[in-house]
Amino acid sequence: MTNIAVFASGTGSNFDALAEAIDRKEVEAVISLVVSDKPSSKVVEKAKARGIEVLSFQPKDFGGKAGYEQVILGACREHDIEWIVLAGYMRLVGTTLLTPFEGRIINIHPSLLPAFPGKNAVGQAFKAGVRVTGVTVHLVDEGMDTGPILDQRAIRIEQGDTEEDVQRRIQQVEHVLYPEVVGRLVKGEAETHDKTGITERF
Repeated sequence: MTNIAVFASGTGSNFDALAEAIDRKEVEAVISLVVSDKPSSKVVEKAKARGIEVLSFQPKDFGGKAGYEQVILGACREHDIEWIVLAGYMRLVGTTLLTPFEGRIINIHPSLLPAFPGKNAVGQAFKAGVRVTGVTVHLVDEGMDTGPILDQRAIRIEQGDTEEDVQRRIQQVEHVLYPEVVGRLVKGEAETHDKTGITERF
């Protein structure tokens, strides 16, 4: 069985969706570790309630990113982690983790990348006046939301929608799409895409 680490900073709704998909045997994996930079976050409570090992930390207690990522790396190796799943983890991943886990860290982002990377993607979409946005699952590289795309789903912005309306629909899509992509990855059935089509099969 594939060991997964979930990194999260907030409520952990995508953690819930993945854990429930695993419970239903839709994803052939085990969440062996949850990592959070917010020790008081809801996701920490949820992981502990499920009996999952948690590594939580305060970044300010370390000299820099490399310091806490070295601790995370040790925990990932201890738990034989094969894939890192970012689920609302609000920190850019540095080379301490990117190098040993190259091509094995994934993220979900609330836009159709490469449009609207970074924070407040829904707000960016509203400001730009677009009628379609969506959700992207991608591999993580050293940039901000720049890694190869694994899958995307489009969502229409309807007349009269608020940002909260769109965010709610995006989360509904995320909770289906993310477990689907993780399930394909652990089976070796995922593909990355660029503007020209398929670039690599996992």
